Amino acid sequence: MTFKQKLSIKFASVILMALMAGLISYPKAVSKIPPVYNALNKLKINLGLDLQGGIHLEYKADTSKIESGKVDEAMQAVQDVIERRVNAFGVAEPVIYTTKSGTERRLIVELAGVKDISQAKNLIKETPFLEFKEEGAPDTSKDIPQEFLDKMNVQAKQKAEDLLKKALAGEDFAQLAKDNSEDPGSKDNGGDLDFVKKGAFVPEFDKVLFEGNLKDGEINSQLVETQFGWHIIKKIEQRGEGDGLEVHGAHILIAKKSNPAPQQSYVATGLSGKNLKSATVEFQSQGLSEPQVSLKFDDEGTQMFADLTKKNIGKSVAIYLDGKIISAPTVQAEITTGEAVITGNFSIDEAKNLVKKLNEGALPVPINLISQESVDASLGGASLETSLKAGYIGLGLVVIFMLLYYRFLGLIASVALLIYAGLMISIFKLSSFTPWQITLTLPGIAGFILSIGMAVDANILIFERTKEEIRKGRSILGALDEGFKRAWTSIRDGNLSSIITSVILIELGTGFVKGFAVTLIVGVLLSMFTAVVVSRTMLKFILGEWILDKLWLVGVNKKDVAEIKK
Repeated sequence: MTFKQKLSIKFASVILMALMAGLISYPKAVSKIPPVYNALNKLKINLGLDLQGGIHLEYKADTSKIESGKVDEAMQAVQDVIERRVNAFGVAEPVIYTTKSGTERRLIVELAGVKDISQAKNLIKETPFLEFKEEGAPDTSKDIPQEFLDKMNVQAKQKAEDLLKKALAGEDFAQLAKDNSEDPGSKDNGGDLDFVKKGAFVPEFDKVLFEGNLKDGEINSQLVETQFGWHIIKKIEQRGEGDGLEVHGAHILIAKKSNPAPQQSYVATGLSGKNLKSATVEFQSQGLSEPQVSLKFDDEGTQMFADLTKKNIGKSVAIYLDGKIISAPTVQAEITTGEAVITGNFSIDEAKNLVKKLNEGALPVPINLISQESVDASLGGASLETSLKAGYIGLGLVVIFMLLYYRFLGLIASVALLIYAGLMISIFKLSSFTPWQITLTLPGIAGFILSIGMAVDANILIFERTKEEIRKGRSILGALDEGFKRAWTSIRDGNLSSIITSVILIELGTGFVKGFAVTLIVGVLLSMFTAVVVSRTMLKFILGEWILDKLWLVGVNKKDVAEIKK
């Protein structure tokens, strides 16, 4: 493959990339193609609190009772608990983080799009989530009154009698069973029970099949009532004798209507997650033993748990998390040590997950609200509109400057700059499908606009070096290669220092500062790509010896050029 062919492929790739970025960032361009437009229009930039409105809450954590070496761990646990609660609230992409200033620790919660600040505060401070409950009276709230049950069973018996008349009249027994039987085990088989030995069914049923006077192929002339309902029984055939006797039968069951067994209910005991010191995964012995969950209570919880287990021996104690039961172990003996074990058929992952839930049930560190701010959506919209306007103006001024000062080179740089802007917007939109979703905030827009200037800065370095090489007499393509080569080290070092600074901001900064730093890093990396790859590819493809007679197009006076070196 020749150099020209390779260059053509690179140029075509740049054009294709630019078209894709343009469509993703501005899908209205294909509004007349509904399937494409609808797919592209679903891609949205995730806006931060300051742009779409919402709630900003700041809490101060009381870590005075936490060992100094465990404060970081405790604050991470607080953050995990709050994240779980907020996620249950249904907030999309909440921003939750902790900050440190000396010995003071704070928790920041930003809920974009949330309007009810009271509901949000109640959600975050709601305690306890973890509760221990004892057995209460069975729940009979859904029981059907006896008079209605009696009426329903009279109707069921009447239905069975009508079906018996139809069966005795010669109607297809199997079809009657498929249409009416309420025995799911045999209904689809036309009531067929296959060959069975005596004792397989309840005594009333066995008596008809094995002790009655039914002959092969006959139907019993009276209904057989059992604890399950009313049966119409057909003896199909029998085989064997004595202990080996087997009967092939079929039946139609019209079930009795009754209340289901009442479900066990549980009542609160006062023992909650605030009394749980820790939960850990343990094993009964070395080797292949099953994992179990060990609980440890504080002093108050130890006494409460001792009283609870003493009066509930042989009964279950239910553990509730967020109002849902997660375990109900049976009490084997009174426990006075403040330690308990939950056993069951746990896998290691299940045991770890249960421990995580137990440890997250209550906040390990008290938090107090010290600041709250409600950002109106219209204010956020106005901020976004103003910021975008500033970006458009800045981009327009940069393009005008590049065109006036660098002329044709500036035109190519401006095209590359537009491609850069399209790629940035595409990255913002596509990041929502990755674990590293970018949330765009006002500081993030500032980082974006700043990176535009840095992208132009790289082009300026390259173009100035290229003009110098042209004045020295190099050919156009040779000057271009030398310009990129000599400017690269300055571009690399300058952008690398910006990236290092941004990484420091991410590690040490708070929410909005982190948003600025993340956007700046993405912008810097992308600006290097567009300046060094996109601009270079377009210039090498378009420029040629034809420009020698029009050097003013690249900002060079022909009289300043030495003899061109071949």
